[in-house]
Parts: sequence; C-alpha cells; structure tokens
Amino acid sequence: MGRLGLRQSMGRTGSCFDNAAAESFFALLKEEIGTRRWPDRSSARADIFAFVETFYNRQRLRRHPRWGYLTPLETRQRLEQEHALVA
Repeated sequence: MGRLGLRQSMGRTGSCFDNAAAESFFALLKEEIGTRRWPDRSSARADIFAFVETFYNRQRLRRHPRWGYLTPLETRQRLEQEHALVA
C-alpha cells in the first residue's frame, strides 16, 4: 500500500472515526436484513443488492439539513443537475 501512496488509516490506531461511514452502513444492513446465513453466495448478493437499491439509495432519508433531508439518489440527481447547469 505504501508503494502506491495509500495509507491504511487516516487517524490514530484504533480510532473509531476512521470507518464511521462504513460502520454506519454495515450496522444498518445488519439491522435491516439480519445476520442470517444464505444457502449460497448468489442469494446473499441478491438480498444485499435489493436492500441497497430499494431502501438504502431510494427511501432512506439523510437526516441532516445539509443534505436537505433527501435520499442519496435524490442528492445525486440534484448534484448532477447543478453540474449540468454549470457546464
């Protein structure tokens, strides 16, 4: 990783804030679809894809005024429109 100019951690060792976004996502994933075992990898992938595409990106509101309480998909669409106007 060092050869490529990458750093494994942005903070001190054991800092819980390094992976805050990833930890939040996986906590919500576990809460919504649980930690059950799937019969095969394709079943697990299908359930996780369905969670991300039908709930996480399209229904979940970003609970912060900075994001306008929009879903991630709505936030992306708004940013794309703003960039299109500038271009």
